[in-house]
Amino acid sequence: MNGDFLSSGTKRGSEELMSHSPMVTNGTGMSPHHVDSADMNNDAKKVKLEQSQAATVSKVVHLRGLPIEASDQDVIPLGIPFGRITNFLLLKQKNQAFMEFSDERQAESMVLYYTNDKPRVRNKDVYVQFSNHKELKIDVAHPYQNTNTQAALQAAQAIMGSPEEMNKTILRVIIDNMVFQINIDILYQIFCKFGTIQKIITFTKNNTYQAVIQFSDPVSARSARMTLDGQNIYNGCCTMRIDYSKMTSLNVKYNNEKSRDYTNPSLPAGDASVDQALTFGSPGVLSSTIAAVPGLGTAPLTTFGAAPGATLLSDPSQQYIGADMQICTSAPGVGPPAVPMSGFGLTAAGMGAARLSMPLQSQAGNCVLLVSNLDEEMVTPDVLFTLFGVYGDVQRVKILFNKKDNALVQMAEPHHAQLAKTYLDKLTLYGKQIRVAPSKHTVVQMPKEGQQVDSGLTRDYTNSPLHRFKRPGSKNCQNIFPPSAVLHLSNIPSNVPEEQLKDMFAEYGTVKGFKFFPKDRKMALIQMGSIEEAVKALICLHNYPLSESNHLRVSFSKSTI
Repeated sequence: MNGDFLSSGTKRGSEELMSHSPMVTNGTGMSPHHVDSADMNNDAKKVKLEQSQAATVSKVVHLRGLPIEASDQDVIPLGIPFGRITNFLLLKQKNQAFMEFSDERQAESMVLYYTNDKPRVRNKDVYVQFSNHKELKIDVAHPYQNTNTQAALQAAQAIMGSPEEMNKTILRVIIDNMVFQINIDILYQIFCKFGTIQKIITFTKNNTYQAVIQFSDPVSARSARMTLDGQNIYNGCCTMRIDYSKMTSLNVKYNNEKSRDYTNPSLPAGDASVDQALTFGSPGVLSSTIAAVPGLGTAPLTTFGAAPGATLLSDPSQQYIGADMQICTSAPGVGPPAVPMSGFGLTAAGMGAARLSMPLQSQAGNCVLLVSNLDEEMVTPDVLFTLFGVYGDVQRVKILFNKKDNALVQMAEPHHAQLAKTYLDKLTLYGKQIRVAPSKHTVVQMPKEGQQVDSGLTRDYTNSPLHRFKRPGSKNCQNIFPPSAVLHLSNIPSNVPEEQLKDMFAEYGTVKGFKFFPKDRKMALIQMGSIEEAVKALICLHNYPLSESNHLRVSFSKSTI
């Protein structure tokens, strides 16, 4: 929008004045007689006269200092967390806007909030103050512009949900397509930008990583939900689905890698031998009894906030944290602005960086993993190639000659290695719980020519046709899930019956369920009796020839049967 408007103001700067009545016309269709130089001079004088006068509370809020390219969609979200916006006027040529709320309390909340935490639009500071006008009046002469404004208002308002949700402080966050590891510290990094976080509880449900996050006030929760719902934490993956929780309070019992009470840092870390569990206490209260990590406990956190201007976290294989970081504080009553941003732009690397509160080590970019506690009789390089190949393209595998329960696995990319470590560490394989950790080696060396043959303990898979991620943009990249009892089968010939597939998998455990995809019989889901059985079946049956031209593809699924 643009237009020729008269200029008036309050003590913090000029404000557009359409008339001497307490109404501002929303539109650009004013006739020429409304504007003349005398009026403009008078208004300029009025600005000076009002410099010492405090603006009275009004349900109309005045925003100034907007960038010339700002749109309705850029500005309206600034007010959405504070209440229902009934009307909006953007004056592009004046770098200003007006926002009318349904009542004065909502407008007052917005002005008070942004007095301490100045909002930014397109990387430019914006000034927020009360208008000296009491309402905005729609200009019926310009229905097209008004329609656009109302559409933007309705779209933004719809995100906020029903009126009964306006006072909720707890968000439920579900992470879909979690290609990279997400933990409680990464969630804190992202959400602390919107206000003071009091508590976080994380858990896994239906093979999906989830969290409940309690803010100190509803404005922060609404702002975080409006801005982050549907956003990817990393490029093309780790999508956040955010809704309000039905809980009214979170009861955190331990401060550890699964749960945190930032208002009570003296909580114990809990028993490290206890597996994750979520129990429900009194109605509306979520309690956490979650496994602890030795040494983590109540260690102070240093986490990083976001700078506007980017949309995603960078690839976690990067080695250094960007210089544009801000510190997010968890001190009660102190919080970053709860303003919707054009992007939350965290630059993070090495999934443990925030937790450790220290510079990342060079191993963050390493592609080699050390795998230990293997079954020496059952595990071969091919077994490890198939298993680790679920999470990245395996280049080389070496089972150590003098310690055959240990192996080195070299992945194609650092984030492949990180992903494999995240999902396969402590996995039960052939009855033994394997451990996966970054190796001090940066490459797996092949035996030199002329050296004694190592009995096939070292294999090079660089040119293997079985790599799942060799094609950029492959759908395999969007369907990476933790080991589960349910397996996804694909590339099934149309003439292969259900019973044949069930018999094949029954050799590796109990088949508890099976179903073809209703619209695509080339794919199916099969449920084994346990995760360990599913792992064995995947290792043995992935790439199994079902016909001359069809080799079975097997991967872990997040679905249930």
